[in-house]
Amino acid sequence: MNSMDLLKQRIYTAQLNHTILHLNRNDFIKQAGSIDTNLYLIKSGTLRVYNIIDSEEQCLYFGHKDSAITAIDSFFSEKRSDYFIQAIKKAEVIVIQKNTFMEFINSEKENLQLWQAILVEIIQHHIERGQDLLTTTSADRYTRLMKRAPYLFQEFPHKYIASYLRMSPETLSRLKKS
Repeated sequence: MNSMDLLKQRIYTAQLNHTILHLNRNDFIKQAGSIDTNLYLIKSGTLRVYNIIDSEEQCLYFGHKDSAITAIDSFFSEKRSDYFIQAIKKAEVIVIQKNTFMEFINSEKENLQLWQAILVEIIQHHIERGQDLLTTTSADRYTRLMKRAPYLFQEFPHKYIASYLRMSPETLSRLKKS
């Protein structure tokens, strides 16, 4: 079991104060320009985090059943974020406020250690992604994603995966055929 799964298990066992959101397809949890410090645990459905650069949507990451998602910059800085969080499919999401979450994290040494391990994993993932985008070809990025997270291709529309990989949907289609 990975660090995030262990932490979620501890959160569910602790029965933290939370609300539940029921989202329809294309509903937004967060709009660009807003502050959002909530942590979202996805019980069902799929979501995406993206921003808009030069009138083009840039998908940053995905959320799916049993994963967590947040506007990470706003979560930590408590400032406005340029990110959108949108449901791609109908979703049910547990909403935990940051102060509730941080009290839980700091309540036990094991929780804090799990949280630190998750932060290391997030940083490593962002470093790898940054290197991928700067130093690899479209084909290499596609191949790495297929090895790392093949389930994405079953759960998310290809136009969003193409955006995540920083290529056109046509390029992604061509790579899938080859």
